[in-house]
Amino acid sequence: MRQVGLRREPVLVERASGLLLAERARFNEAISRLAPTTFVPKGVYRFRSHDEANRHELDCLARGMGLLAAKRG
Repeated sequence: MRQVGLRREPVLVERASGLLLAERARFNEAISRLAPTTFVPKGVYRFRSHDEANRHELDCLARGMGLLAAKRG
């Protein structure tokens, strides 16, 4: 097995310093910019099976991609 990179575990403290708070805020901002939308409307969904959940996810993705393509051109 080959190891690539180094992962630092975040420090768990009872009272976070301003530096840690700022670091987490920057991380949150960066992640939120990666995917502006998931195309799935907000809400709580309950499905009878995994197949039904997968169909819902694919339908939302297809609808969202269609809207995005129409918006772009």
